[in-house]
Amino acid sequence: MNLKSEPIPFALPSIGKEEEEAVLRVLRSGWLTTGAEAREFEKEFSSYVGSRHSLAVNSATAGLHLCLEGLGVKKGDRVITTPYTFTATAEVIRYLGADPLFVDIDPETFNLDPASVIRVLKCEKGVKGLLPVHIGGRPAAMEELIRIKEERDIFLVEDAAHAFPLVYRDKFLGTWGDAGVYSFYATKTITTGEGGMVATDNSELARRISTMRLHGIDREIWDRYTSKEASWMYRVVEAGYKYNMPDILAAIGREQLKKAEMFFRKRKKIAEFYQRTLGELDFLHTPSSGGENAWHLYMVRLKTDKLSIGRDTFVKLLQAAGIGTSVHYIPLHIMPYYKDKYGYKPEDFPNTMKVFKSVFSLPIYPGMSEEQCVRVSDTVKNIGEAHYRGIH
Repeated sequence: MNLKSEPIPFALPSIGKEEEEAVLRVLRSGWLTTGAEAREFEKEFSSYVGSRHSLAVNSATAGLHLCLEGLGVKKGDRVITTPYTFTATAEVIRYLGADPLFVDIDPETFNLDPASVIRVLKCEKGVKGLLPVHIGGRPAAMEELIRIKEERDIFLVEDAAHAFPLVYRDKFLGTWGDAGVYSFYATKTITTGEGGMVATDNSELARRISTMRLHGIDREIWDRYTSKEASWMYRVVEAGYKYNMPDILAAIGREQLKKAEMFFRKRKKIAEFYQRTLGELDFLHTPSSGGENAWHLYMVRLKTDKLSIGRDTFVKLLQAAGIGTSVHYIPLHIMPYYKDKYGYKPEDFPNTMKVFKSVFSLPIYPGMSEEQCVRVSDTVKNIGEAHYRGIH
């Protein structure tokens, strides 16, 4: 197939010989579930981000659930979060019988708007905490949100699924609040295929998560079978969950962690290329060049008043040209579950809807070649110019 016509995937993991050898090492060790590799991954991750504790889990969704459970969220509580996120952010609140309290976003950053959070807190009762998301890798307004957390004496858990390994004002995103949760899903900035990590300085919370991630048992499997004090005896102290990370995934994660900075530099380079080549197009809003960004996603918005086609058609044309794209995100308040349960209407969150109707994401992953980047950029330009009509 001609390289000029070969499809460019939306996302592609960067896996090398090091990860392959790490998996073989685990397969040959005779121990495949959570053990030494997971423990080392946790230690190395804590050292990397500067957290007192890191706890490996089988998904970021599991990590968020464990954090909220450990912080005491229960039926009838409310947790403020954004409607502009993947469903996992809100569903974990529902797991505990609590209710997500959606707040509109800043239309420039796509993250929770602190001013809207303050307005909601003035008139809503039963708010237990804040669950902001760093959408696409762009930092939420952490200084303002931390100030709100402290003034209201509520918790703050960061959904940092998109944010690794970004340092924001001398602190890694995911280490600002009571806890942060990272995702290692296949499309993320480092990957273990499936998996996640909780980072926290709260020792009590870390102990609770450690127990609850494996059936509420008071000892790790590794301790029960292979340590010098190995014993079949254990105690179930809570009705826990099955959220542990196996060693095969942890071994991949350890190798990916070594490459995290390199991956970040490559993503940033691609983003900078897109900024140069797409930033001046009259029919497109590109991400702000100012400030930090982990560049998990490269999210652009169409100026639909200047085109004869809408976002959906534009995306279809990109896909027809072999350019992988996606839309992040369909707002949760228009999803049937949340709409029906809470009676939300699309216009309840106007900034969220305005962004959603015009946004889409372009490919950005470390393995992209310069030729592929040029092809993506040229295709966006060509489609826009073919359907350009200016302001009417």
